[in-house]
Amino acid sequence: MKKHFIWVFAIAFIACNTVPITGRKQIKLVKDTELIPMSFSQYQEVLAESKLSTDQAKVDMIRRVGDKIRIAADKYYADHHISSKLKNYVWEFNLIESEQVNAWCMPGGKVAFYTGILPVCIDEKGVAVVMGHEIAHALANHGNERMSQGMVAQFGMSSLGAAMGENPTQTKVLFRQAVGMGTQVGMLKFSRSNESEADHIGLILMAMAGYDPNEAVEFWKRMAAMSGGNEPMEFLSTHPANDTRVEDLKALMPDAMKYYTPK
Repeated sequence: MKKHFIWVFAIAFIACNTVPITGRKQIKLVKDTELIPMSFSQYQEVLAESKLSTDQAKVDMIRRVGDKIRIAADKYYADHHISSKLKNYVWEFNLIESEQVNAWCMPGGKVAFYTGILPVCIDEKGVAVVMGHEIAHALANHGNERMSQGMVAQFGMSSLGAAMGENPTQTKVLFRQAVGMGTQVGMLKFSRSNESEADHIGLILMAMAGYDPNEAVEFWKRMAAMSGGNEPMEFLSTHPANDTRVEDLKALMPDAMKYYTPK
């Protein structure tokens, strides 16, 4: 047991990663060359199992906002000389017909929006809030972080290839849970710190993309109102849109506004 903890500590030390924008240190055990191909494969499975929206106006809006957030991320990474971190990203934005009030972004830039969240978004600005938040989860490697934790906890190993060889079915389930791909496999909840970090990064990205970051406060107020004081919806997860979250967003606003120029 002692050797196991020493081994995990040694790997954690070697695999320390820095999150762009926030500067937080994190553990990233799974290689992008292992995780991203699996991400792309699972994304295609989801699309094959789902009904894609045929509402062209809404599809175009999702892709337009996604592309603006992508360009903002590219610029931030280029300005800070870390573009290499995005070298394996292949962006894609799709709208899925579903009552789920949810959206997610896979490691590597594959995004899914569900039509059920659009009434909360109301318009393109609201979509930018969600898009920025979900892309932020991917850029901050939150899926990799949770996948790494889960693999060590369940398999006692940090190699995705080894886990797939030992138990491919469970590894795929763990992957879908780790990146938040809907309810069919039961989400592993992002931690409160992950959610706050995605809020912060998302505000910066939407501001750089030309969307007023103050819209994020209004979006989360609407999301909180929709929950009606009941059990929070899936999209609210472990960090419900309560007064604390709104106040946190307001505190981050002066920093986000430095990046905002209306377009």
